[in-house]
Amino acid sequence: MQHALTIPPEAPVMVLPGAVLLPNGIMPLRIFEPRYRAMLAWALEHDRMLCIAQMKPGLSEAVTEDQFFHTAGIGLISASVTQADGTSHLMLAGLARVRFTGFPQRAPFRIARIKVLESVTTDADEADTLANEIRGQCSILRVNGSPLPDIFTEMLGKITDPDALADAVAHSLISDAAERQSLLEESDTTARLRTITRLLREQFSGG
Repeated sequence: MQHALTIPPEAPVMVLPGAVLLPNGIMPLRIFEPRYRAMLAWALEHDRMLCIAQMKPGLSEAVTEDQFFHTAGIGLISASVTQADGTSHLMLAGLARVRFTGFPQRAPFRIARIKVLESVTTDADEADTLANEIRGQCSILRVNGSPLPDIFTEMLGKITDPDALADAVAHSLISDAAERQSLLEESDTTARLRTITRLLREQFSGG
């Protein structure tokens, strides 16, 4: 999906607490605030894309640009259903990591100039080894006492690209917002895979 679509130079920004959209992840959203309704209408008229930026911890509202992280995920609105009351339900499909380089519009909603952050792999052999280890970890993980759904482990078995695997596992299984943000900001696939193997061990060690 990342290669089939052109990421625009500018995109609207939705700032949410504890929210991180990784490439290849799916995020459901409910749009109800007037500014975000206007943002959705704008996005649907343009590229059908918007960015999800995580609000910094301890805040209930991001008033200024220093109150949210400037490395974010950009996603494609793959489905949008508007209700009778004007609210909307979206499915946002993660496309890429981006870095905000400026804000040409701040009201009624933010639009950011963006730079796509490309992934690199510093050690392809280690990345393959770590990816296989993660597949093995996922095959024995138990969440709330139950094994992961067969469809999830089957999906992981079909992902051959270690970079895509890292993002899919991080989006689905890493729960800590700070760790997810760090994984979003890490461009090196090998480093991300190392972190994910450690986090899976720590997060599910008592499962």
